[in-house]
Amino acid sequence: MTDVARLAGVSHQTVSRVLNGHPNVREQTRLRVRAAIEQLGYRPNNAARALVTGRSQLIGVIAQNSSLFGPSSLLGAFETAAAEAGFSVSLRRVKVLDRGSIAAAVEHHRDARVAGIVAIAPTASANEALADVPAGVPLVTVDGDPERESPLVTVDQYQGAFDATEHLLAAGHHTVWHVSGPADWFDSAGRVQGWRAALAEAEVEEPPLVAADWSAEAGYKAGQMLARMPECSAIFAANDHLALGILRAMHERGRSVPYDVSVVGFDDVPEAAYFIPPLTTVRPDFNAVARETLGLLLAQVTESEVGQLHRTIAPELVVRSSVSPPED
Repeated sequence: MTDVARLAGVSHQTVSRVLNGHPNVREQTRLRVRAAIEQLGYRPNNAARALVTGRSQLIGVIAQNSSLFGPSSLLGAFETAAAEAGFSVSLRRVKVLDRGSIAAAVEHHRDARVAGIVAIAPTASANEALADVPAGVPLVTVDGDPERESPLVTVDQYQGAFDATEHLLAAGHHTVWHVSGPADWFDSAGRVQGWRAALAEAEVEEPPLVAADWSAEAGYKAGQMLARMPECSAIFAANDHLALGILRAMHERGRSVPYDVSVVGFDDVPEAAYFIPPLTTVRPDFNAVARETLGLLLAQVTESEVGQLHRTIAPELVVRSSVSPPED
């Protein structure tokens, strides 16, 4: 570690901060230290570090056993961020995010003496269960309840939905229909709020909300209904899989996207650029969420100043070919 510090032109303590993922290191310094580590082939001895610091290099993660794109992407991004900071991840998947399952997962991680716990908990039932976690356990919730007074990192669902709706209105559509995700998901609720706020700001009529789940099948069913409504010329879908189902339904009903109906999704799944037409969508920055989550967790572990409890990461609107002005 001393050799790394000398080569990078920094202190031994700065190298330690970089290895531990401490947030209070300038990005330029972090990159210089990382380059020195790679050049020297340095690999930390995690067992020795744990003995010296009294802290485990293991982080416990709780996530639902799901293949949904958002939670899976968050998990992968966090595992990468943790590994870059010298931590291993112990993943405990649960079938449902309820009180009993989460309590058992927390106890499992505590028995393993993890440094802290990250819970990817986007549903109301998970929020209730996390309230039971003992106060002394370092814990960060990802995509949890924005009303909870506890460390939280989330994508700005509201802003992403607002931008998507505003984009459709700016194209000239008189209003925007929304096919939402499940009502008990905080992500879904935030996107509904952003959609409504954009319509209200533009002073246009709010159509009835079309409730669905996150699947392409649900999007297809919603699309079949909306395809029969000539007044529907613009749709904001709560995720890209819903949008995919909508695209198929519109095609089968002979309604062209984007000329008859414009569609915007959310998530920017890898396939979104290859839909027909390529899908305009909202891209969350999962890597930024992961880095903020790790930094917020390690601040608790090291008893550093946590600062702002809630960290919100702005998404990006990715414009492709699924939106056009309405035909007269």
